[in-house]
Amino acid sequence: MSGPRGRVQRSLLVVAGFISLALAVAGAILPGLPTTPFVLLAAACFAKSSPRMHAWLLANRWLGPMVRDWEATRSLPLKVKWLATTMMLVMVSLSAWHLSARPWLAGVVVGSGLLGAWVVWRIPTRRAPAISSAP
Repeated sequence: MSGPRGRVQRSLLVVAGFISLALAVAGAILPGLPTTPFVLLAAACFAKSSPRMHAWLLANRWLGPMVRDWEATRSLPLKVKWLATTMMLVMVSLSAWHLSARPWLAGVVVGSGLLGAWVVWRIPTRRAPAISSAP
């Protein structure tokens, strides 16, 4: 990416990376909003636009292992998918129950949760490594 067009594209990718990272942080707090896909999107944006930010993300204590694992395998373990889905289900259910006086808002929360679960389950599933009985 060189020239003015390349600089604009790089800048847009950096902005998209930061927005994705902000959504990932929000996903750690808000029910129904997944964290992992947004962290991975931020990593992809930074990989193409900012080697420094990509390196920071890889070295991050909490997010780095997730990004390194994804970049190595391009998949998620089944256990992680079930854990993410279960956590979203619990939080979405509690939120929808709390928002039952505002059915349209509860519907938005449930719809967001379904979208989040759909995103998680669309990611390829990593099979557990076969256990060898050889010495």
